[in-house]
Amino acid sequence: MAALAAVAVSALAAYGPSGGKAEAVIRGRDGEWVYPLSADRKVPVEGPLGETIVLIQGGTVRVLDSPCPNKTCVAAGAIAKPGQWVACLPNQVFISVEGRGDGGVDASVY
Repeated sequence: MAALAAVAVSALAAYGPSGGKAEAVIRGRDGEWVYPLSADRKVPVEGPLGETIVLIQGGTVRVLDSPCPNKTCVAAGAIAKPGQWVACLPNQVFISVEGRGDGGVDASVY
């Protein structure tokens, strides 16, 4: 009976109501900042090359502009699901989505 209760508690923790919505976690050389994806904003992040502009809009987060030479971080596009990330390595800016999200199934699951 105790094993059944443990399984039930684990299932509720994993598949129950969301403990929090997805958040953008932005890390730069000066610190780490956490913002909800539900509020649109531009976040400037200083790095060794200058300022990287992070855009949170419409439930997604992306690098809008960066002083890096090849702009791979800008071309990566927007992310919105927990576990996704984008980085500007030359400017030492890392962005990830953390939290529970909407619990939907992504294209890699069948």
